[in-house]
Amino acid sequence: MNTNYTTDQRGLEVEVTEAVALFRAMMVDPDRSTLQELTSEILTYGHSSGLVEDRDTCVESLVSGKYNFLSIELSEQEIKIENDVAVVVHLLFAHTHDLGKEPGTVSLKVMQVWQKAAEKWRMVARQAVKVPRA
Repeated sequence: MNTNYTTDQRGLEVEVTEAVALFRAMMVDPDRSTLQELTSEILTYGHSSGLVEDRDTCVESLVSGKYNFLSIELSEQEIKIENDVAVVVHLLFAHTHDLGKEPGTVSLKVMQVWQKAAEKWRMVARQAVKVPRA
């Protein structure tokens, strides 16, 4: 086993973990410029409802409060990296209060695809599905 590869891989996983954590924080307390830095211009952002947004619409939906996350917990996170692409899968549990709706909760399984360019990880795709109730 090449220990440099293992060390490099661990370093990449830490970078991706930090990017995912920052995106989670931006979902709770959105900042337009940070969200734009974290996402690719070609972002495809799929909601569990079937709605698909591009980057501008996704950022606006978060900043405007259309989708208002009061808190988000991520668990069971797995990261797979190949070259400059990372696939992240995790469970998301959130308390929400979306615009025009009553407060609620949501449980989702989320897949995110990140790409590293110019030394930064940017999300290029995200898809969420509802977790079936037991």
